[in-house]
Amino acid sequence: MPYDKDIENRIKAILGPDSGVTAKGMFGGVCYLFQGNMAFGIYKDNLIIRLGSQQEAQRAIDARRALPFDITGKPMKGWVMVPKDRLAKASDYKKWLDRGLSFARSLTKKN
Repeated sequence: MPYDKDIENRIKAILGPDSGVTAKGMFGGVCYLFQGNMAFGIYKDNLIIRLGSQQEAQRAIDARRALPFDITGKPMKGWVMVPKDRLAKASDYKKWLDRGLSFARSLTKKN
């Protein structure tokens, strides 16, 4: 299953053209990078978010706001997956995108 283009369009509308975020195809979906560091992406019909710490990811999972990002049988540490049906409004997307960008901005720029 290819990734959900509606999620992609919502991300583009929220980010705008001057966000400094670039898109790159990965794992059959698309990831968005800030200064070379992954921040978030799309896998099938899920928004995936890099929260950074496993504790922060686990809090989101425990609160049932997100699922583990697991596409191989081994969850990616510090990442969560938010199903599209949990993203009703633009503000839901923005909240998650801001969290992923916040972590990516905390990292050293990659060349």
